[in-house]
Amino acid sequence: MPQHPSVSVIMPVLNEERHLRNSVQHILEQEYEGEMEVVIALGPSTDRTDEIAAELVHETAGNARARVHTVPNPTGRTPAALNAAIKASRHPVVVRVDGHGMLSPDYIATAVRLLEETGAHNVGGIMHAEGENDWEHAVAAAMTSKIGVGNAAFHTGGQAGPAETVYLGVFRREALERQGGYNEEFIRAQDWELNFRIRDAGGMIWFSPELKVQYRPRPSIRALAKQYKDYGRWRHVVARYHAGSINLRYLAPPTAVCAIAAGAVLGAAVTPWGLVVPAGYLAAIVAGSVPVGKGLPLKARAQIPVALATMHMSWGYGFLTSPRALAKKVIASRRPAVRPSADSASA
Repeated sequence: MPQHPSVSVIMPVLNEERHLRNSVQHILEQEYEGEMEVVIALGPSTDRTDEIAAELVHETAGNARARVHTVPNPTGRTPAALNAAIKASRHPVVVRVDGHGMLSPDYIATAVRLLEETGAHNVGGIMHAEGENDWEHAVAAAMTSKIGVGNAAFHTGGQAGPAETVYLGVFRREALERQGGYNEEFIRAQDWELNFRIRDAGGMIWFSPELKVQYRPRPSIRALAKQYKDYGRWRHVVARYHAGSINLRYLAPPTAVCAIAAGAVLGAAVTPWGLVVPAGYLAAIVAGSVPVGKGLPLKARAQIPVALATMHMSWGYGFLTSPRALAKKVIASRRPAVRPSADSASA
């Protein structure tokens, strides 16, 4: 690649009026010398997202270095939005950013350097969760702790090196086009699934703690529960679709759900000793939340066990109840969604 290759930033957005402008501003202010474009794929939002996106397009119309434009995503589905944005973009490096993600100032420059140094097909870093109120602070603490998410480096940090998957990602365009883009049947877990295919084809995914994206957690228990139920549901689809893609970390939440449910039923119907399992789990997350919440306000610390239980139980429940019909739909959708373009082939 040239020293400062042109970069396409793709953003799937739906009901992101709260964070969209700030997220795009973090892109436009990147400490990067190459040309950039921002392609926002607009889902059917019910808030001011489309209006804000139109304002951003207008405000950057005269910017020769970094312009914003939009494409429609009538389905509202994230993988469809990503593929639509990839098709509408034109540069050899493709950076995925969500509408509520805030890039660190040197994110793109560092990612481009790492692509060149490592030869990786996709590089990514840490999903740095940060809250704006007590509940979000609690969720952020849970999401960046090993008791919350296990040893996932893109949540908790770690050493740079090859990885199974990374948060968001900065791709060589040819890697995306070779795989036909994202599988649009994967409503969730589309990143993990795409990275699996890239690795299976001999490509490398590279994690680096140098790359950091600020992430805003879900604003309520209900929203967090739905998010993690969907994560578990679709991670099970990945496991059915790609043999050998599961490991013990992913089996921990469904195992916990089964054990707690069995203990509760046994304790209520047979013997109080059955309650040892749910009581032990509760004691474990309460104790584990103490070091996790260090430095946070008391109200935030008090809500960390709730956030942990919501994440664990919702993920496990989603995994256990994931219908087999979803995997059949995925298998039937193997056709490529993104094809090489003339512009990218000559880039």
